Amino acid sequence: MRAYRKANIRQLTNEAYQLEGRVAQGKLHRNPEDGRWMVGSTPLNEWFEQNQNEDVSLILIPTESKAPMEKQTCRTCGREYIGSSCPYCREVRFRLRGR
Repeated sequence: MRAYRKANIRQLTNEAYQLEGRVAQGKLHRNPEDGRWMVGSTPLNEWFEQNQNEDVSLILIPTESKAPMEKQTCRTCGREYIGSSCPYCREVRFRLRGR
């Protein structure tokens, strides 16, 4: 999977909270006692049972990756950047909006 900045993942997590979504953060692992999948101390089986037969979206984004982040080309200014958005264009947007 592609690597993303933790700040961008945190922003996505905050938006999920604002939409009254449920978020679990932590290491994905199996409980050694019963083999259930867990994220941190949250058992995923219980989450899935609570939302059974509902239309849901599940987003799984690793916060760490051994692969280096890829260079991208900004569609607005044409500069190359690493990360989720062009830092030059982001700075210009903030400056123009008065932030």
